[in-house]
Amino acid sequence: MSFQKTGFLSIEALQDQYLNQNKPVTPKETPDIKFGDVFKSKIKAEEVANLKFSKHATNRLADRNITLSDNQIERLSDGAAKASEKGIKDSLVIVDKLAFIVNVPNKTVVTAMDQTETNENVFTNIDGAVIA
Repeated sequence: MSFQKTGFLSIEALQDQYLNQNKPVTPKETPDIKFGDVFKSKIKAEEVANLKFSKHATNRLADRNITLSDNQIERLSDGAAKASEKGIKDSLVIVDKLAFIVNVPNKTVVTAMDQTETNENVFTNIDGAVIA
């Protein structure tokens, strides 16, 4: 019997030992994966999935004929996640030529506009900005 670094048999080794008794049992190499890295990736995936658009933002997207690609949605969500890490509550997130106001604690896009709507380049009631 072969043991992993921890001294315990792997599930694969046990399966091979009892189900395939003719084959020699060899331990599988396990990559060095840290719990923190897995945890952060799961949290990030949930943040992408949990980003929602308010009714107002959805209407603005429709009124302005703005359609978002999967890549843009992912970048918007990444921008909201970065804002969250910095403690920003209401953030301006810029993706390409689009601007979004995101309520970070609620993970909600409050409004959206394109370059033609940002003539004055003045945004109020935000406490941070992210260019994604």
